Amino acid sequence: MSRAPDLAPAGDAPVAVPTGNTFDKYGSTNPVVRRLMSGFEGTLDRLFTTAAPQSVLDVGCGEGVLTYRWAERLGEKPIVGLDLPDPKLEDEWGGRRRENLEFRAFAGGDLPFPDGSFDLAAAIEVLEHVPDPERTLSEMARVAARHLLVSVPREPLWRALNVARGAYVRELGNTPGHVNHWSKRSFVRAAGRYGEVIEARSPFPWTMLLVRVS
Repeated sequence: MSRAPDLAPAGDAPVAVPTGNTFDKYGSTNPVVRRLMSGFEGTLDRLFTTAAPQSVLDVGCGEGVLTYRWAERLGEKPIVGLDLPDPKLEDEWGGRRRENLEFRAFAGGDLPFPDGSFDLAAAIEVLEHVPDPERTLSEMARVAARHLLVSVPREPLWRALNVARGAYVRELGNTPGHVNHWSKRSFVRAAGRYGEVIEARSPFPWTMLLVRVS
């Protein structure tokens, strides 16, 4: 449950790490990256506002950048971030502390929470990495009482853009670590098996969904 170097400049060599971001897309000063991230973060904020959660589980939280922002926004309402065990991530988590925020290392498998434990379960730029996304979505729907909030790179646009900028050409534009590839239509169909897709947005070049769980 990691996040890859999705928006790294084309000249940067990918770093093989199992967790977290190898490129800080949230803190980048590159104007192209900032423009793309503005659309991404604006859309994510609108869907989060629509969901209006009273509690959140962030699956594959990486360094916890979004998790911490959501914790600030939730005030005293609880939020839990999960990701694979990694000392680098734990160091990052240690710098992001709030009373309503908990980070947990999680080795994978079934989520360690009872049914309906959280209003919202999120997986932001995660499901393209996991070997069994159906199981992950099923588990998220199980522990979510109201909504899922999920995003993935939109294919084949994502790989075409990588090739156009000269990145990962030998891999036909596939970002290292991406093992699942969805068009907007196929991702809506996959997520729709676990509830009603009430919002489907396309901030360039991603697909982002808000799902009301069944």
